[in-house]
Amino acid sequence: MTDRTDDLTAMLGIDRPIVLGPFGGLSSVELTAGVSELGGLGSFGLYGYDAGRILETAAAIRAVTSRPFNLNVWLPLTDDPTDAPLAPGGFEAAREALRPFFDEVGLPVPTEPPAQYLPSFAEQWDAVLEARPAVASFVFGVPPADVVEGARARGIRLVATATSVDEAAALDASGVDAIVATGLEAGGHRVSFLRPPEQSLVGSISLIPQVVDAVSVPVIAAGGIADRRGVAAAFALGAAGVQVGTALLRTRQSATNDAHREAISTTAAHDTVLTRAMSGRLARGAANRAIHEIEDAGVIAPFPVQNWMTGRFRTEAIRQGRADLQSLWMGQSAPLALRDDVGDVFAELAAGIPG
Repeated sequence: MTDRTDDLTAMLGIDRPIVLGPFGGLSSVELTAGVSELGGLGSFGLYGYDAGRILETAAAIRAVTSRPFNLNVWLPLTDDPTDAPLAPGGFEAAREALRPFFDEVGLPVPTEPPAQYLPSFAEQWDAVLEARPAVASFVFGVPPADVVEGARARGIRLVATATSVDEAAALDASGVDAIVATGLEAGGHRVSFLRPPEQSLVGSISLIPQVVDAVSVPVIAAGGIADRRGVAAAFALGAAGVQVGTALLRTRQSATNDAHREAISTTAAHDTVLTRAMSGRLARGAANRAIHEIEDAGVIAPFPVQNWMTGRFRTEAIRQGRADLQSLWMGQSAPLALRDDVGDVFAELAAGIPG
């Protein structure tokens, strides 16, 4: 393995340079602990979690593994992450555009917004510091100096995600320990922060070596990696490790549902799309009826309003086993996600590590 790979594994306290993608809303204690127990870095996405739930989650992971794990949080893209600028009547317009989906699953439409869409970053970060995981990771920005200092004081390693060379350079300057370079092939949200995500769509094969050349810390490759061939390619491009999402999301240990797993196993690469329809932020997933009809209607509230609204009927759609009304997040390598057990996926990925 390369020196940077050795540096990464030693820094994170892991045996294999394989990181579980942190799924916001789809993480499970079983999958997180499973990857950690196999020698990789298990990750848990804390999107929407308040302080109490964060501490409970960390305790639940520690109850089943003593190995290092990562807790992931979203950095705010606005001054107030719990609110969104809506024009007068914007909430009502978005609600009415989504009314057919509520009617279809048998739910009333929300009559007014919640008191708070999301817990504040400050609340979440205080809880992460208290939980003291081996690693904390960030998406959607550069961690502020006080955040970096707080982690350093507690021995927490920091990882952050870039979708462009400029973002990677900004993260390197902030003092993070490693950088995830995520190509446009990746599933889920595009976590760009210096420019709009539509202007930051660089593929992994171009992004990874440029980021490696631009920064001083180990680079973890993400986007389009689902088997040993993708892992080998990432290392050939200079990465020190890989982060894998879709291939592990399909496993029975993840928190996703059977309809979503089935969609991963049957969706072609060209049938994934980048859309703001479900959350208000650009994200990659399978194109289904909800996405098409929301886009055709032309009314999409900003994040987090759109995500909160669609989340009401998406939860019921999951209960009813309906893939046509869910957010079916997945990357372009979904057709390569062939295994349904975390151990089998991990073994396949590990086979691509050089040396």
